[in-house]
Order: sequence, then C-alpha cells, then structure tokens
Amino acid sequence: MAGGINLSSDTVNQLSLLGAAVIIGLTVFVAGKYIKQMKTDTSTGELSGENWDGIGEYKNPLPLGWALSYVGTMIWGLWYFFLGYPLNAYSQIGEYNQEVKAYNKAYEAKWANPDKETLQNMGEGTFLVQCAPCHGIAGDGIDGKAQGFDKRMTEDQVLYVIEHGQHQLNYPMGAMPPGMASGDDAKAIAKWIAGGMKGEKPKAFAACASCHGDDGTGNNGQAPNLKEYDDTLVVGHVLKYGKTGSIGTMPSFNDGRLTEIQKKAVATYIRSLKE
Repeated sequence: MAGGINLSSDTVNQLSLLGAAVIIGLTVFVAGKYIKQMKTDTSTGELSGENWDGIGEYKNPLPLGWALSYVGTMIWGLWYFFLGYPLNAYSQIGEYNQEVKAYNKAYEAKWANPDKETLQNMGEGTFLVQCAPCHGIAGDGIDGKAQGFDKRMTEDQVLYVIEHGQHQLNYPMGAMPPGMASGDDAKAIAKWIAGGMKGEKPKAFAACASCHGDDGTGNNGQAPNLKEYDDTLVVGHVLKYGKTGSIGTMPSFNDGRLTEIQKKAVATYIRSLKE
C-alpha cells in the first residue's frame, strides 16, 4: 500500500516498475559487456588529431549498446511523464495539498469569530514558529538585529525613514519621499513618535499628517499607522508584501502558509507585546 493505493492493482505502477527493471537489466548487461572488453580488447582505429600529454582518442563510433540504453531511457521517461503519470493525474503531493486545503477550510470555519484571548494565544503559537527566528522569542528584535515589537519604532528608525523615505509597504497613499523634514524638526518628530506620540505634538508633524493623519493612525489604512501595529499594517502590508530589514529580506506570507485568521492572530499578539 502507498498513499491509500494498492500497488498490486495499479497498472501504471506495474508498468513503471517493469520499465525500471528493464533499464536496470540493460545497464548491468551493457556495463558488464564493456568491462569485459576493457580487459580483453585492444584499441584499434584512427586516432584523432588532438591529444593531451601524449594521450589521444580514437575516432570510434558510439557503442550501440550505450546508445540503445540512452534512447530507451528517454522513451520510457517521456511515456512515464506524459502517459504513465500525466501532470493532471493523481500524485501524493496533490493529495497532500488537497488535505491541507480541506484542513484550512475547517480551521477557518471553527475559528471564524474568536475572542481577543483566543486570537492572542493563537497568534503566540504562530509567532513563535514563523516570526521568532528573526524577531526573537520575546519579540524584542534580538538586540536590534530585527524589528522589536515592544514599541512601534525607535528614534533612529523614525529618523532613517524621514531621511530615506519608505517605498516597501505599498499603501494606497503611495511611497513616502525622503526629506519630509530635516535637522531639529526631524529629530523632534522622531522623538515624539518613538515616545508613543504623547505630550505636545511638534509643529513639523504637519508634513506627516497629510498622509498619516493628524493623530498618526494612518487615515483608515491609507498610510502606515505610526501608533501601533494594527491589522491593516501587519496583515494587509507587512505579511502580504514582506519587508527588507537589517538582517535580510522578510518574505511575503501571502503564499498560503498562514490562513487569514492566523494573520489576524499574529497582529493581535504583536499588539499584546507592546501592551
């Protein structure tokens, strides 16, 4: 039995095994024949003009047995690929993918309306498997090697974005151009954002408010939320598009490895780290 299929009643498998056995037999026969010839035969024929360190090659025709084995292997391979097991036929990989899809559908249905505690616990498990290798088990960024989640951004990170702009997250408002502020204005904005946007708002923040909103929350998902890791930022942009960081490029998680509820759970767990 293999993958729920009885091989003894599977004609395709029987023919495939027979073809493999024939190829093995031919290989042994041909190899044995020429090994014997190597022991008993002497080299004859016309030498080619090229030689290496006095060693030349004869202009002998291709051995018939080798040629037949080569052509036979090609014919059997083409039959197996297009007729024996065509691309749209059963395969264990296809069966596995179908089982994964069915499981994910049942998983989504079971956890369609989870409460915050359930989301947080679910997100912690997903985070530890998928995110912790770079961001750390505690989400602290492993000594600054990756983004830490205890706060939205540090002063240095905000200053870097102000100076260099941001073009990776594909928000509706578009890329943020570099140099939106400079000098003391840029430092004041960075300090205020990194401090949780508490206290008196710098006047220079008006340049940022046109996209991020006067409260810095991103104009309902039109631009990044500067206050916290909301679902729009984590699910809609970071997990969907990935992001380039100091230790390399974070891949996109929009390839099916996480369900939509798992993505939302990760965002909930990340917010809990800041809390």
